[in-house]
Amino acid sequence: MAENTREEFRFTDELSLEKIRQLQANFAKERDWDKFHKPRNLLLAMVGEVGELAELFQWKNEVDEGLPDWSGQEKKHLGQELSDVLIYLVRLAEKCHVDLPKEVLAKISLNEQKYPADMVRGSSKKYTEYKQKGKS
Repeated sequence: MAENTREEFRFTDELSLEKIRQLQANFAKERDWDKFHKPRNLLLAMVGEVGELAELFQWKNEVDEGLPDWSGQEKKHLGQELSDVLIYLVRLAEKCHVDLPKEVLAKISLNEQKYPADMVRGSSKKYTEYKQKGKS
């Protein structure tokens, strides 16, 4: 078996979700946009941004990790669209009073229970297709 020589990708540690929340809240406040940032509007705006993100992949064949065949400009555009989605997601969570980092940790814990590694390794089945140990 060939050894995996790819380096693990990591995000920068310079920015937290809370800092993103603060930056976007200040951005909206300075422009008097808070009155427009209601949950429904934020959700619809985020869905629009997800559509723009999807367009970058539309009509392309499957792409390899790291997007080695993409140009620098394409990767930059991808980063901008991913950022738009994240910014709207964080703003939506704020307006719904959802502590996103806390909920992410809880969801990962739930997924670990629904998808025990020893039962699901190498499979893409939905958790309802697995018989849990000790359950029929």
